[in-house]
Amino acid sequence: MRVISIISGKGGVGKTTTSINLSAYLNSLGLNVLLIDANISTPDVGLSLGAPIVPVTLQNVLSGKNNPDEAIYSHHSGTKVMLSSLSTSADIKNLEKVTKKLTGFDFIIIDSAAGLGEDVISAIKASDECLIVTNPELAAVTGALKAVKIAEGLKKSILGILVTRKTNSQFSLKNIKTMLDYPLIGIIPEDNKVKECQLEKETLVNFPRSKASKGYRKLALKLANYRDDDEGIFGKIANALKNIKFTVKFDR
Repeated sequence: MRVISIISGKGGVGKTTTSINLSAYLNSLGLNVLLIDANISTPDVGLSLGAPIVPVTLQNVLSGKNNPDEAIYSHHSGTKVMLSSLSTSADIKNLEKVTKKLTGFDFIIIDSAAGLGEDVISAIKASDECLIVTNPELAAVTGALKAVKIAEGLKKSILGILVTRKTNSQFSLKNIKTMLDYPLIGIIPEDNKVKECQLEKETLVNFPRSKASKGYRKLALKLANYRDDDEGIFGKIANALKNIKFTVKFDR
């Protein structure tokens, strides 16, 4: 089981969008994935997926009122989620204890809060690896650099840098790589489909031809150590259908 925290150091760079769509694509590959919304101050995952209120939340688990399994719900995409409450507070420092109790998952993706406060530090501590998300803008890259330093200080493995909302007229990828001193693990182009998905409470898996969707699919394949032509069970079914030959007879 791999526990990955998604961190950025700056808000508004696409961290929650990344957490949701990476989880959805890993799930589409036939992997057992749990997405945890560890942003207990301003949770966004439930809002983005159309479930702002659930009976049992991460806060209930953090406070010891419920077991982790009782706070796990399935989105209609198949991705499992553990959501935070909009109104209940709890000690986020207990997050590491929660992830250690969870079993049976291939991936646990932790969506952390914006900035680098206690919520984020607890998310990093609860994970084995960190994925740094940034935009190709100086302020975002500077925030990402701070996130890198904190993750390194906590002795966590950094998977790489994910650049989101990329256009041709921004900070160069070469400069980002030089400043952060880590490889670029993926590039997500600017794409209006992202906003459409947010409005429809869907994931980009439903829009496989969109530029952003292709970027998240490539990232999921890379993290799952799948070949680029291997899309998991759905890909195998699609490939099998392609190889089926149909014979059609026309009557005169």
